[in-house]
Amino acid sequence: MSLTREIGFVLNGVRTRATVPVAMSALDMLREVVGLTGTKYACGEGECGACTIVVDGRSLCSCLLFAVDCDGRELTTIEGAERDPLGARLEQAFVDCGAVQCGFCTPGMVMQAQHWLQAHPGASRDAILRAIEGNLCRCTGYVKIVDAIERVAREAP
Repeated sequence: MSLTREIGFVLNGVRTRATVPVAMSALDMLREVVGLTGTKYACGEGECGACTIVVDGRSLCSCLLFAVDCDGRELTTIEGAERDPLGARLEQAFVDCGAVQCGFCTPGMVMQAQHWLQAHPGASRDAILRAIEGNLCRCTGYVKIVDAIERVAREAP
C-alpha cells in the first residue's frame, strides 16, 4: 500500500497534479509541494483563519483539509485572488486603507472577504464583522480591515 497518492485539481484556474503523502494537509501541499506560500500556517486547528482558501466555492481552513481531499476540486488561494476583479479591488483596498500591519492574517482575511462579498455584494458593516469573525488579527484591531472590506462592498462591481 502506497503512502502517497497522485491527485489532480484546478488551482487558481490552472489544472495541477501533485503527488502527496496521504496524511498531508492541503495547507502543507500548497506551501511545500506546489510552492505557493501566500496561505499562512498559524494555529493548525482551524481557529484563526490565516490559512483560508476557497474550495469549490466554499471558504475553508486549509489546515483542516487533507490534500488528497482536493482531488478533482477547484481551489483558489491568495495568489489567485487578483484574477477576479473583486479580489484585486480587495487587495488594493487593504493597502489603501492601511489594513495591513504585520500582514500575516491578510491572505486569509482577503480570501474570506472575497468569498463573502461574492455572495453578499453591498454587505453592511455588521454583516462584514460577522463574515470575518473566524479570522483573527493580532495587530490591527480590525477597524481598518473592516473599512477596506466595506469600501469594496460599497463599490459597484
